[in-house]
Amino acid sequence: MMSSTDLTPADASLTPATRWVVVISGGILMGLSLGIRHTQGLFMQPVTSGHGWSLETFGLALALQNLVWGLAQPVTGLVADRHGSGKVLCLGILAYGLGLYLMAQAREPAGFMAANGVLVGIALSGTAFGTVYGALSRIFEPRLRSWALAVAGAIGGLGQFCLVPFVQRLLAETGWRNTAIMLGLLVLASLPLAVPLRARPQERQEGVPDRPVGASVRDAMRRRGFWLLNLGFFACGFQLAFIATHLPAYLLEHGLSLEQAGTALALIALANIFGTYACGRSAGLWRVKHLLAGLYAVRVAAMLLFLSMPVTAASAYAFALVMGFLWLGTAPMTNELVLRMFGLRYIATLFGIVFLGHQVGGFFGVWLGAWVYDLTHSYDWLWIGAIAIGCVAAAAHCLIDDAPLAASDRPGLRAVRS
Repeated sequence: MMSSTDLTPADASLTPATRWVVVISGGILMGLSLGIRHTQGLFMQPVTSGHGWSLETFGLALALQNLVWGLAQPVTGLVADRHGSGKVLCLGILAYGLGLYLMAQAREPAGFMAANGVLVGIALSGTAFGTVYGALSRIFEPRLRSWALAVAGAIGGLGQFCLVPFVQRLLAETGWRNTAIMLGLLVLASLPLAVPLRARPQERQEGVPDRPVGASVRDAMRRRGFWLLNLGFFACGFQLAFIATHLPAYLLEHGLSLEQAGTALALIALANIFGTYACGRSAGLWRVKHLLAGLYAVRVAAMLLFLSMPVTAASAYAFALVMGFLWLGTAPMTNELVLRMFGLRYIATLFGIVFLGHQVGGFFGVWLGAWVYDLTHSYDWLWIGAIAIGCVAAAAHCLIDDAPLAASDRPGLRAVRS
């Protein structure tokens, strides 16, 4: 079967200017998609107080969004692998705009969960890094791939940073319903950016049959490293979803203002610009599994230090900067690790399956955060859980066998590395 080196990326026919158009388009789409999701914590108080709902109701909607995003990602990845990324991106953008509009119109918890949980979750699977990184991995040749993913990730981080104060101001001036509608219109306006990313599936090598996706997935699932990747990404999703959703409430509980809580979220997004770029570039230079293990270890150290100090604006901002630098750097590095282990042919599908682990973790990070707080009026147990699972993730990545899977790429070979 064909290896990743047998595939001819479209980058060979692109001019330098066109390469920048592709990367910037991907970055802006990710910035909008993930930036709107990053500001969900700012909606928590106005939505729950306006409707008279419990914190758990809002938390369950966001938890459902994380879970649906993860469940949909392998499906959208498979569609992108077979039919190209452009169609997936366009449908994701349309679903995102509709989901935000219906979220604003919802009057009951079920309607809010269907819009912000199910529809937006599906939309994220078609517009965030699972689809964008898959498209860039196909378009760019190996020598430029880490650059493309790093720059697109940094631009996406910049978009998230800009959206935090923008959404804060909209919430203060127009209310949460109008804010959601305006964000939906902003997403719909980005539809033309899907055109430069319409990467087609890779051409088959002449005379060599294409390997079925089912066989590729089965081979991956027989490998221990694939499940260790899922475990590590589960930890990442738990930590990020918990912090993004509940950090504002945690800071408010400790006497900080809503503006200071919003500033902490903005600093996470600001540091993420540089962290995603640094992690993306590092993935092309050093052994990725060691980088990921180190990243999770530093996250654990940052949380331990933050919890050992009094909660002040300065300590919150310092924690936000450190966590922000380590925020989404896991995505390009995990994408690169999946690519190196299993090849390029079904990169979006296999990354989507690994990403499901991330979103299952995100579901528990959001929902348990709300449930435990309603039960105990404290986030202490969630912080302990985030620290413990970070230690597990660091150890899991050290144990990954990251050698290429021979049976996925070579004709006549069925031996699968365990």
